[in-house]
Amino acid sequence: MKDYIVRATAANGQVRAFAAITREIVEEARQHHGTSPVATAALGRLLTAGTMMGSMMKNETDMLTLQVRGDGPIGGITVTADSKGDVKGYVENPDVMLPPKNGKLDVGGAVGIGLLQVIKDMGLKEPYSGQTILVSSEIAEDLTYYFANSEQVPSSVGLGVLMEKDNTVKTAGGFIIQMMPFAEDATISQIEENLKLVTSVTELLDKGYTPEQLLEELLGNVGLEITDTMPTRFYCNCSKERVEQAVASVGKKDIQEMINDGKPIEVKCHFCNTAYHYSVEELKNILKRSK
Repeated sequence: MKDYIVRATAANGQVRAFAAITREIVEEARQHHGTSPVATAALGRLLTAGTMMGSMMKNETDMLTLQVRGDGPIGGITVTADSKGDVKGYVENPDVMLPPKNGKLDVGGAVGIGLLQVIKDMGLKEPYSGQTILVSSEIAEDLTYYFANSEQVPSSVGLGVLMEKDNTVKTAGGFIIQMMPFAEDATISQIEENLKLVTSVTELLDKGYTPEQLLEELLGNVGLEITDTMPTRFYCNCSKERVEQAVASVGKKDIQEMINDGKPIEVKCHFCNTAYHYSVEELKNILKRSK
């Protein structure tokens, strides 16, 4: 099944909902970064949330950044997404290994205590930035808390990544359900009951549930209406020219030192791990242009 996002409403517009299947995205991220199983699960959950939250934005140029910073061994996780379904991300320590907790990958232990930051760049003078504490460091609960506290939108977020025995990604996906300000108590109560019955997103994904079926399970009895679907993918827009700007930004003194060393340098893109090489001659040209 190709990765895609479904957007929907329910209860005559009292609820808006998103669901996504993201196996290919998470597997591609794993291959780019060589992540351990627990790092794959942590990054995969944030990538899944990122792509759904990106699809909530209105304009083509809008950009979303999600950052999780904790005191756990994974360090931090950064994901960026746009409104077209493109998403990318990385973890600071992709090799982190932890024993399972209650038979599951210990994402909370890998992340530790810290903060979640959501930055939305919508072309205004200043980007919107909201920050909350990590309540469980398992990502889904932290985003549920973020929506309620920073955006005042009662929400439920479910995210899951399931690994194969060979540490490739078996399945990944999730949902976000949000109550509109005019949602009636009866609707809210019914959805709360529905959510109690879904104990694990991963289990449903493992059964082969599509995003539509996930939403049917959660909202089928409150008048679910699918509004549209869109493809989603792991996509990095880095290029040698873009990375060159990063090289130029280190300052003339440092560039001159690299030239004096007389060896080419390698610079890697954080988001996709692609390596770019710059010869001494290219470094001299960068130095000339930065004057």
